[in-house]
Amino acid sequence: MRIGVIGAGAFGTALACVEAAAGREVVLWGRDPAAMAAMAETRENRARLPGVPLPERVRPVAEIAALAECAILLMVLPAQATAGFLADHGGLLPGVPAVFCAKGLARGDFRRQSEIGSAALPDRPVAVLTGPGFAGEIARGLPTALTIACADTGTGQWLQTALSTPRLRLYLTDDVTGAELGGALKNVIALACGMAEGRGLGQSARAALMTRGFAEMSRLAAAMGARAETLTGLSGLGDLSLTCNSAQSRNFATGEALGADRAPAGGTVEGVATARAACELGRRHGVEMPIAEAVAAVLEGGLTLGAAIDGLLRRPLKEE
Repeated sequence: MRIGVIGAGAFGTALACVEAAAGREVVLWGRDPAAMAAMAETRENRARLPGVPLPERVRPVAEIAALAECAILLMVLPAQATAGFLADHGGLLPGVPAVFCAKGLARGDFRRQSEIGSAALPDRPVAVLTGPGFAGEIARGLPTALTIACADTGTGQWLQTALSTPRLRLYLTDDVTGAELGGALKNVIALACGMAEGRGLGQSARAALMTRGFAEMSRLAAAMGARAETLTGLSGLGDLSLTCNSAQSRNFATGEALGADRAPAGGTVEGVATARAACELGRRHGVEMPIAEAVAAVLEGGLTLGAAIDGLLRRPLKEE
């Protein structure tokens, strides 16, 4: 089987590596011809995943036509780039299942990745791959469990079997909404936890933010039709736990830098755009999102971190 990976960032490269290590042919597409040529020559993604050799079965390319014979497409572009890519190239992609791997809500219209994919690719199955997994660990073959979400159970079962490997175990759900919201919203809470870490507020504060943040995630997901058990699984609580407790998370690391009054390192930080989207979806569905509101206000410069902390602590007392 040949798998196409669209997006040659750290996570896309990691998925290419783990699938190729399991014996599958992988076409890894990136938009920069020079970077992909260098990757093909050096057999390493030195810019995004240094120190991890590309298996022989990974073929780096910059031509969309090279994806023509793929049986599955893994869409691993940043969440804010998905719609533009599909508008430009969707008609050139093969008519095979598309699995969306970015964890974010679109800026402006707040759509989930599967909603963007279904609108742009109406003639093929759409699924989501999400859950707790760092690119470097996946690429090195460390054991990882993720969620594959697909509304069509038959297609979902086929994708689960086709993409699982001895080191990457996939659990199936048909709750696409819950899986995507868990993956996207936890990035906002990770930003908050990073800010608390950078400000030196302690482990108790982080635990409180994670717990109350999970409550926000769960309320909004339920209001949007998700099942509670999805949020308590890998794509919700599992991913939240990983992302809120490690500087390997770009969202946590960005929050930590902001909390310590340092400039963030840069790169794609999905929670930055998703914070405002989460707030707007909360208003649309009548769900209070105080932590997301505080994070969005700090990111947008409307509130200092100190004022945001004071505001959260002074909220009216309530039952849990």
